[in-house]
Amino acid sequence: MESRPLRIAMIAPPWLELPPRAYGGIESVCADLVDALVDRGHQVTLVAPGRNRTKATLVNTYREPQQERFCQVAPDVVHAVAVQRLLPDLDVDIVHDHTMTGPLLAGKCPVPTVVTVHGPVTNELRDYYTHIGADVSLVAISTAQCRARPDLPWAGMVHNAVHLDAIPFRADKEDYVVFLGRANPDKGAPLAIQAARAAGLRIVLAGKCGESNEKRYFAREVEPLLGPDAEWIGEVDHEAKTRLLGGARALLFPIRWEEPFGMVMIEAMACGTPVVALRRGSVPEVVTHGETGLICDSPDDLPAALRDVDRIDPARCRQEVADRFTADTMAEGYLRVYRSVLRDRQAVPAPRLAPATIAAT
Repeated sequence: MESRPLRIAMIAPPWLELPPRAYGGIESVCADLVDALVDRGHQVTLVAPGRNRTKATLVNTYREPQQERFCQVAPDVVHAVAVQRLLPDLDVDIVHDHTMTGPLLAGKCPVPTVVTVHGPVTNELRDYYTHIGADVSLVAISTAQCRARPDLPWAGMVHNAVHLDAIPFRADKEDYVVFLGRANPDKGAPLAIQAARAAGLRIVLAGKCGESNEKRYFAREVEPLLGPDAEWIGEVDHEAKTRLLGGARALLFPIRWEEPFGMVMIEAMACGTPVVALRRGSVPEVVTHGETGLICDSPDDLPAALRDVDRIDPARCRQEVADRFTADTMAEGYLRVYRSVLRDRQAVPAPRLAPATIAAT
């Protein structure tokens, strides 16, 4: 088991194709992990909606992505049940689930299930992960997330990552800063506008604003602050995002919650763009203060940091991602988790799955 290639079922959420064309942090991570594992000779079956643009073998639950029903209960439940019906035909060693509902059924599966905890572990979600922890192996995406709930039965921690070859580096910067995030109170877009304005800098804001609650928040809290020095351009695809990040003097990341990772930070750093952020969640774990960005303890400190950020070397930002946050590093981290989980199961041999078939929805 330690040396032979593994057979892995990778379960993506039902909302987007992989890799996503624009918004979709979980889907981006999942797609990059799949390709890195296949490059290492492992057999990966991706269970996801829509078409396949990864190196894995694709099995559909939904033929069309369920983006229009994002976060509704029914698609997630149907997806989870279909996965359990499909698994016997896949003949896998391990299941890696990135969904919310799927882990509820993991106790019925004779092979072990690894679950990446992509979101918060507070309040009722803490109880959720506590309850399913007996049936699955939980993986955190940052040490900060582990520290937030040390009582959870963590099987390991693996940072999210990017495919560095897909992100162009740019050393010369234009005279604007950028904010990239959903229209959501946790992301702090109003703080970003106010900080840039106080620093005398133009800011370009991009992000997802499609759901009703996002539209209401945007209209109430963000739109009144826009002007000639603060432009909202909406959701951007990968090419436009890397172009926007690459040209920016800095990425502003004034989060208002304990974010467990923050993909946009490593995307910006990969472009050679330093991060100016508030000290919340995983920020101090991802950004090296004074080397790949500037970390502030108060929103009042953000304007001065923006004026001072030019001293950060773009090449140093890129190197940090190459050293710590590549898809190759992520794949190696998950392979260590997979093999550890499988070793723990060897004492009790799992029964072989009986074949079953389900038609795609």
